[in-house]
Amino acid sequence: MKGRRLWFVGIGGAGMSAYAQLARALGAEVGGWDRVRTPYLEPLADVPLEITPDPVVPDGWEAVVSRAYPGVPGLSRTAFLQELVAGRRTIAVAGSHGKGTTAAMIAFVLRETGRDPAWLIGAPVPQLGSNAGFGAGVLVVEADESDRTAFALRPEIGVVTNVELDHHAEFASATELEQAFAEWIGTLPHAVVEAPAYDGALQLPGLHNRRNAGSALAALALVGVDREEAAPVLARFSGTGRRFEVHESGGLTVVDDYAHHPSEIEAAIEAARERFPGRRLLVLFQPHLYSRTRHLAAELAASLALADDVTVVDVYPARERPQPGVSGKLVVDGLSDLGVLAGWTPAVEQGAARVARRARPGDVVLVLGAGDVDRAVDLLWQ
Repeated sequence: MKGRRLWFVGIGGAGMSAYAQLARALGAEVGGWDRVRTPYLEPLADVPLEITPDPVVPDGWEAVVSRAYPGVPGLSRTAFLQELVAGRRTIAVAGSHGKGTTAAMIAFVLRETGRDPAWLIGAPVPQLGSNAGFGAGVLVVEADESDRTAFALRPEIGVVTNVELDHHAEFASATELEQAFAEWIGTLPHAVVEAPAYDGALQLPGLHNRRNAGSALAALALVGVDREEAAPVLARFSGTGRRFEVHESGGLTVVDDYAHHPSEIEAAIEAARERFPGRRLLVLFQPHLYSRTRHLAAELAASLALADDVTVVDVYPARERPQPGVSGKLVVDGLSDLGVLAGWTPAVEQGAARVARRARPGDVVLVLGAGDVDRAVDLLWQ
């Protein structure tokens, strides 16, 4: 990286900001562009940044481009991550669900046991201080399958937490996705595939987190950290940003969670039942992507029906264009088919207001979705 001038297009995102931080730590001069300032830019406040409506790449810089801006010439984020992984011993954590939490668990244990890891994780990790770290030891990477980035990497150790079709615009079927994971694992020296759930002490509730911990422990064993050494550290791990983040105010408990797939929603609700037994559970849900909403509306409704009260807002489009007839109302219709009377409000602000009107002291509100529904956490206190 030394001597390179790297300009990250989409630098405000969780992944691109992490890549920029690591590139700088490895000796590159970095800068970047994004449409808005985000919290992920705080560690990069002293580098050249352009915040404008349209992408900018100054002369003399080598562009590294987020997949959100495919029309901008430059090195793809996949190709850049391949460079980073090829240059050092790496654990790449992939899978449909739980890969960020599992990667964070591994990095946390490695750091706390004095092994000086580096890490690239697509979410804030409060106990690590950042979603990117720059140690000289093993590199721990959250590897995304949504654009097949994971399958382009050749780490020493690959971890697959689970496999379930989540990105319908990229994969035609679950069989295609399963084959892609199987072929990837076949290229690696070592692999952890759906390890048994951990039965020890954890701060994080839910079977899904016990499974994440099981995968983390199996990967740690492959780099020389045995269970007896790792377990006490893992018991202190408190989670990543927007993964069952608990906020308390005025007698109301609000849990902010990134869950956006039916299995993740079900896991989040079950975790809330485990952590807060006997309390009424309200959900504010924002569907993510038109393609996912169209294909999984009935499954999303079935998972949400496990709550006591449901409010649904409109789809967060992310990188997709609207599709005729596809909105959050499809999920509400699915709930109606199950005999559940759910609320429909197009905007997050309206959804938060509805939940606030219906909530009583002692209730638990789950704010679910991968878009900007996390804004509702602050709105619920107003």
